Amino acid sequence: MTAAALSIALGLGGCGAVTSEGSTAENAIAFFDDSVVHEISVEFSDADYQAMLAAYSDSGDKDWISASVTIDGTRLENVGLRLKGNSSLNGLSGHGTGGDGNGTSESPETLPWLIRTDKFVDGQEYQGRTDLVVRGNNTESSLNEALALEVVGAADLATLEAAATRFSVNGSAQQLRLVIESPDDDQWNEDTFGDDGSIYKAESTGEYTYRGEDPESYTDVFEQKAGETEDLQPVIEFLDFINNSSDEEFSAHLADHLDVDAFARYLAVQELMGNMDDIDGPGNNSYLRYDSETGRMTVVTWDLNLAFGGMGGMRGTGGMPDGAGNAGGPAMPEGTEPPEGFPESLPEGMEPPEGLPEGMERPAGAPLPEGGEPGNGAGMPGSTENPLTTRFHADAEFEAKYEQALKDLRTELYESGLAQEILESWTDLLTEQAADLVSPETVLEESAGIAEYFTAGGTATSAGPAPAADADAGAEAP
Repeated sequence: MTAAALSIALGLGGCGAVTSEGSTAENAIAFFDDSVVHEISVEFSDADYQAMLAAYSDSGDKDWISASVTIDGTRLENVGLRLKGNSSLNGLSGHGTGGDGNGTSESPETLPWLIRTDKFVDGQEYQGRTDLVVRGNNTESSLNEALALEVVGAADLATLEAAATRFSVNGSAQQLRLVIESPDDDQWNEDTFGDDGSIYKAESTGEYTYRGEDPESYTDVFEQKAGETEDLQPVIEFLDFINNSSDEEFSAHLADHLDVDAFARYLAVQELMGNMDDIDGPGNNSYLRYDSETGRMTVVTWDLNLAFGGMGGMRGTGGMPDGAGNAGGPAMPEGTEPPEGFPESLPEGMEPPEGLPEGMERPAGAPLPEGGEPGNGAGMPGSTENPLTTRFHADAEFEAKYEQALKDLRTELYESGLAQEILESWTDLLTEQAADLVSPETVLEESAGIAEYFTAGGTATSAGPAPAADADAGAEAP
């Protein structure tokens, strides 16, 4: 259990109710007590649900609907509920299916959701939180993301609490779903960073380029999620510096704009977890936290459902399917959609090329051509060249920080046995308390695939966790 969850658990236990002001009774079960598989049931009008699906199919808008949500016996009324995701919802846009883990519109309990307790009732919260995210995943157990979130915290970086839950909608059969905190939550920001600053989400439609001084130019790039005043100026100034400073200025003054030590650890832990979908991955998954006292940004991890082999057909730390640059890896599972423009397999008899197309980075952990040199980052088809990561790795001093962080974290997380201990705790929880939702054999198989990352120092030798059927890449969006 993480420190934040422990502090809640010390003050809470049992079952309780939420008052109209939103305070939780003292005897409520601590939701982020990860020694328990929790229970969430959701109820909403089918007419509202169908209208929400129609709006998303027609325009891509994610409309809010009102729902009753019961968490571990505590019932909250008039809670805001909306779809959460990007590629995880592609199938809902006129095709009837979508969502990581083969979610379908006919089975809303399988879809990714954002729960906002105070959307329609001012001040309504649950144990200090207003935002909970019901995650999609490409594995049946979600062990990979549950572990990844704790590993990030163990690396002394901002992370999110997670809870394994029995999740149901309108009396449906229960599904094993991972539910996590959201960086959008004001209380999470205050608890994690203090109250002097703002947080901004990188949109999946954007990138870290500079678009001038007009805030309207960044509407599809960054969105402010928390902070006392709405102000994109800190982000604009940051993007201006990382894009337009000279190499000498970048080297000398990046530490004035960014917590460089934390960023070196961020890059290192993403590498060790094999997360191909991080700050420069296809989903542009990251937040920027601005500290108004120091004037510096911190890159915050978001969307870890592809960590530790969560892509399913992907191998090791971001490797490609067999026949597409990673010899020996498995082919994509039946029904899995490859990234746009990416073949499911090469024609019979064709050998994969030694090099990569111009501008494409080699995934971390993928085998190199004879005499080749390793590249930086975990990229994959669809990845972007993020100016921050590119320039950080290109600078000798910053690269040395990254290499040292990689060495230190490999020792602290893997060689120490800490990651294995966390994994075993989650594995035991699911095999003992959720065997009716996911078979123990599946949990143990996925756990074993993840554990290979520890002994390989961050480069697994197999495909990692077994994929859920028809899973997609899972890049997140608001």
